[in-house]
Amino acid sequence: MKRPTDGRSQSPKQEPYLMSLARMRHIFEPHLQLLRKNLFLSDDLVILHGDPHVFTLVLQQPPPYAINDHRMGILVQGEIHANINLVEKQITAGSIIFFGPGTLITPSYFSPDVEIYGFALSPTFCMPFAAGQMPSAFNGQVRDFQLPASEADIATARQILETLWHVVHQHDYDRQLVGSLIAAQMHHYDNLFRRYTTQQQVTQSREQTIFDRFILFVNQYAVDEHQIAFYASKMCLTERYLGTVVRQASGVTAKEWIDRALIARIKVELRHTDKSVARISEEMNFPNPSFFSKYFKRLTQKTPAEYRNSY
Repeated sequence: MKRPTDGRSQSPKQEPYLMSLARMRHIFEPHLQLLRKNLFLSDDLVILHGDPHVFTLVLQQPPPYAINDHRMGILVQGEIHANINLVEKQITAGSIIFFGPGTLITPSYFSPDVEIYGFALSPTFCMPFAAGQMPSAFNGQVRDFQLPASEADIATARQILETLWHVVHQHDYDRQLVGSLIAAQMHHYDNLFRRYTTQQQVTQSREQTIFDRFILFVNQYAVDEHQIAFYASKMCLTERYLGTVVRQASGVTAKEWIDRALIARIKVELRHTDKSVARISEEMNFPNPSFFSKYFKRLTQKTPAEYRNSY
């Protein structure tokens, strides 16, 4: 299922084009009769129970998709290709998936047999953890992950989700029980994430580890920090060494990775908001609108106004 290139509905231009739960509700409501059997919708919780029609509808919206909430899924069947926070990913069946606030997703391919089970928690969802007790994989330091999992680990995740699905369909369901089930799933994913990263640290080269940390920091700070010096200092490395390692690991310079992240964020602002170029320039920490416009044109061959008008 390739992403449609025409017939897309355009979002209102009041705010960045967030694929928020509110936006998803707006997209799904005309199709609820078709989706209801495999989709649960409330103000702060969405549960997907395997229906591929959801992705057909989502992919009709103009990417990239900005995520402002927590989403956890299990890819049971099929394959997904997407650029997720600058990195090209191929996600295959038997994977667990997490997208956190701030994630940018540009999908390129969904196989026709995609089957996903999972849930999304809005920013207003009352997290079932005391302050400072959020599992480390979800405390904001990690923006996304997609990991292969064993059959046993997938089965555990499915069982938790099936129980959650059953509970929310009971009359006046127990919200505390729902929170406990979500906490159980988050602990399960956190354990898988920590186990996987430990294994990667053993087998990965030092250069790959440095590159992965660099990309993590770029996704977190590129809007405000445009220079390699900031990232080198953050990682306690020299600019020259960081630049060399990043180029060897990826074939792309460190500055180009920073530019890619920054341009992706600027495009979201230009395409899906009514903010002036001057305001975007200021919010993106450029010295002035003129410098911002020249920077954008140098990397995209269009001025900000030309890019905005093209959509």
